[in-house]
Amino acid sequence: MGMIQWLIRRYTKGQDPTSAHTRDIVGRISGSLGIFFNIFLFVIKFGIGTIVHSISIQADGINNLTDAGSSIVSVISFHFANKPADQEHPFGHQRTETLTSFVIALFLCVLGIRMMEESILKIQHPNAIDFRWITILVLVISICVKGYMYFYNMDLSKTYHSSLLKAVAMDAISDLFGTSAVLLSTCISPLLHVNLDGYMGVIVSVLILYNAFQLIKETVNDLIGKAPDPETIKALKTILMEDDKIFGVHDVMIHDYGPGQVFASAHVEVDAEDNILDIHDTIDNLEHIVKDQLQMELVLHMDPVKINDPLTNQYRLVVKNAIKEIDEGWTFHDFRIVDGPTHTNLVFDLVVPFNEKRSKAELTQILEAHIKTHKKVYLVITIDHPMTGA
Repeated sequence: MGMIQWLIRRYTKGQDPTSAHTRDIVGRISGSLGIFFNIFLFVIKFGIGTIVHSISIQADGINNLTDAGSSIVSVISFHFANKPADQEHPFGHQRTETLTSFVIALFLCVLGIRMMEESILKIQHPNAIDFRWITILVLVISICVKGYMYFYNMDLSKTYHSSLLKAVAMDAISDLFGTSAVLLSTCISPLLHVNLDGYMGVIVSVLILYNAFQLIKETVNDLIGKAPDPETIKALKTILMEDDKIFGVHDVMIHDYGPGQVFASAHVEVDAEDNILDIHDTIDNLEHIVKDQLQMELVLHMDPVKINDPLTNQYRLVVKNAIKEIDEGWTFHDFRIVDGPTHTNLVFDLVVPFNEKRSKAELTQILEAHIKTHKKVYLVITIDHPMTGA
């Protein structure tokens, strides 16, 4: 890892480690080394595979050539991700990394399927066993190189929160497992007098396909929009609730457009009797604090609630107890009342899990059965779901 860190320090000296420009440099360094290492491995493995008539070694070499192409794509991807926001892309270009990760995963799928087909043919029509020590040496070198590539790319992916570098690392570990299987086949086949080349090829292809599907799942979730990390929600709510003017936080939404491009919105409950200018000042300050501490562009919506109204608090407690009796996983917010001479309207948002199958009418009926008051009440409910996906 020492060489990588030295190169990064040399070319990013004095720059913000979280900036898009720094990420571009890190991506270029990782990609350039990937191109060099993979072309080197392709040349030696394809050459040896041709000499000893090994389909698994040749396929392993072709895989390295494909990886070199992926490294070129990753360098280009980091360049585009570094572009600033523009009129057509006001949230920046950081998701280019995610798109490239998805493309790499598709390449891995194609490679795994092709290798599976060739391996099955090799099982049906095995070649004669041709054991050579130079083959062992080449495979050991390949394992060492791919192990090094996995560790430095995984380390960089964690440091710079890059899905693309993680994809490159997963590709490297797939190659390491594949080459290890080929090495095992090369060593054991002469002892058993059976060519295991095709069987090992099947194992390698399954490993490649598994890693590819995992990577596709992860990148597709990022592109579609997945639930925010509960720890991030917790950190955000902690910051907001530390202010005395904030009595509740709900409807938190986080949109992640890539590293350094995270946007969020939330509703905060404030005292309806408080001075609106003071509240506005508080909200502005909180938005700046969140940006400084969580690197998140936050927009807060103010929900005024009656904090010291005895009747509102009485009905709020009634609803709270009723919900607790039904399901402790339910919550509610935006509570207010409209009191009249014959009945009282209880207006609030009811938060239920995504897997709740009952209709709004059914949920309202269930809740009404658990609310016991001396006066007639009507529930005006808006059904909501937890933004964390929990």
